[in-house]
Amino acid sequence: MAGGLFALLDDVAALARMAAASIDDVAAATGKATAKAAGVVIDDAAVTPQYVRGLAAERELPIIKRIAIGSLRNKLLIILPIALLLSQFLPWLLTPLLMVGGCYLSYEAVHKIWGAIFGHGDHHETADEHPRDEEAVVSGAVRTDLILSAEIMVIALNTIAGEGFWSRLVILAVVAVVITVVVYGVVGLIVKMDDIGLKIAETSSGFTHKVGRGLVRGMPHVMSVLSVVGTAAMLWVGGHILLVGIDELGFHPLYDAVHHGEEAVSDIAGVGGVLAWIVNTLASASLGLVVGAIIVAAQLGITRLFAKRSATA
Repeated sequence: MAGGLFALLDDVAALARMAAASIDDVAAATGKATAKAAGVVIDDAAVTPQYVRGLAAERELPIIKRIAIGSLRNKLLIILPIALLLSQFLPWLLTPLLMVGGCYLSYEAVHKIWGAIFGHGDHHETADEHPRDEEAVVSGAVRTDLILSAEIMVIALNTIAGEGFWSRLVILAVVAVVITVVVYGVVGLIVKMDDIGLKIAETSSGFTHKVGRGLVRGMPHVMSVLSVVGTAAMLWVGGHILLVGIDELGFHPLYDAVHHGEEAVSDIAGVGGVLAWIVNTLASASLGLVVGAIIVAAQLGITRLFAKRSATA
């Protein structure tokens, strides 16, 4: 009897160790998948604060909460099931889908650059077009989030493609929740930072008062920097997706050239790793810039062609 009890306890202990190891594996894979999607996450965090510009301060956080719920719904109820079904039955589609997303991100980045240079604006400015229409703000933000969330989830899925079905399900669900909480938590902090600074400035004196005033004056510049960082992140991530995807589809010269460039600088003492990352990042961003420029040029050409035909008609 005692022997049977000890055997049972040994089995329970073994199962506990296996469960702990599985949790560790899921946690490690979740961290890896989340890190791979970091570029799109940066852009998501940079884009979203623009939606609440022009709205009453007391409505900013409620609107961000609604957008966050919509984002989580996008990830868990729409993207996750589709991504899992594709990875289970049509895994060869993942790379082409990733590349389509890479083209979209590259286009978005170049479209922003074009708008900044030539003043055509940015289609993310939905909140400014309807400054008091909260439903339009939320629906526009959730639609844009669907694209960015799809990229995040597919990038994460591609990172854990070797895991079992249930592990992929758990990991992607955790990634969806973690990224949504982090992104919209940061967004909420960003959009309220000027109010926090104003409150500090009004209720304190001396150095703390100066800090509050600095926050109020500095947040517009922070928003501008975030916009630039988001654009750069889209070029980098979009270009890198295309670089790797082209290689996986069988055309190796581009990726090989970048890899040789990384190897050429990787042995430099102290800074080799950083220089190799810079080489890869610049190459990826350059490819994203070229692809995005081609798509924007094609869009402009088609738009002008239809406009000319309409004018002639």
